[in-house]
Amino acid sequence: MSVRDRNGLTEEEFLRQYDAGDYARPSVAADMVIFTIMDSERDNYRKLPEKTLKLLLIRRAGHPYIGHWALPGGFVRPHETTEQAARRELQEETGLDSVYMEQLQTFSEPGRDPRTWVMSCTYMALIDGSAVEVEGGDDADQAAWFEISYRLVREQKEHQEDGFTRSWQYELVLRHEETELKAIVEKRTVYTNSAAQTDYILIENEGLAFDHAKLIACGIERLRGKLDETSIALHLMPELFTLTQLQQVYEVIGGKELLKAAFRRKVAHLVVETDHYTEPAGHRPSRLYRRNWENLS
Repeated sequence: MSVRDRNGLTEEEFLRQYDAGDYARPSVAADMVIFTIMDSERDNYRKLPEKTLKLLLIRRAGHPYIGHWALPGGFVRPHETTEQAARRELQEETGLDSVYMEQLQTFSEPGRDPRTWVMSCTYMALIDGSAVEVEGGDDADQAAWFEISYRLVREQKEHQEDGFTRSWQYELVLRHEETELKAIVEKRTVYTNSAAQTDYILIENEGLAFDHAKLIACGIERLRGKLDETSIALHLMPELFTLTQLQQVYEVIGGKELLKAAFRRKVAHLVVETDHYTEPAGHRPSRLYRRNWENLS
């Protein structure tokens, strides 16, 4: 016996007369916040190169925001999930398809794209960028790695009748050669007796397309937030690395110096020593390590 709804329709009858056009339907995009760690140029070959956190951006070749820099991404195709679309975009921009990736957040505010209502399912990827050459795709005329600066400029707390609001304003600066992009992003969390809700608000923007400064801020916050509790930083390392190089990565992401002995105790279970050493280059050879895959989280 077929079950009928309040209008007397079976499921087959309901689907036959259903019109998806009765409801507004957004376009769905998958945008990628792709981080890597690279060595900065050395003034003295006897010193170890410093590490920098970098982000992959593409310069848009068409409207809207022609000439502006944006995150790699594209619209989800009918046969894809959002994750499959994200991995396709990652492979097209970097040639890689087997890297660490996780979903960050869905940004769905009407008006974030001047063409139409576009929802962005945003993903973060971590790659070893030293062996990757990037180039612009179909909708881009250039792709480049930008050095990241993300610092707190203001913090505020406001009390309300049923809770309080905390806000943090960050200055985001992205640099590549002579190009500098800037934005002020506010992270705002509203706390009530039963819940907490966090939003990212774009206060100022100079040079970045759409609301992508918010997406980037969300990625940086996620990366920093997982640094101490997981092994996420290991996904930015090459196959073999020194403990000093690994410590530099933790420091550049976290924005603070770490004590050498304490750091090595902290990561001891995450790495395995090998019989390989660095080549002499003005300083003593150092033992190389690899990831302990059994303890990665």
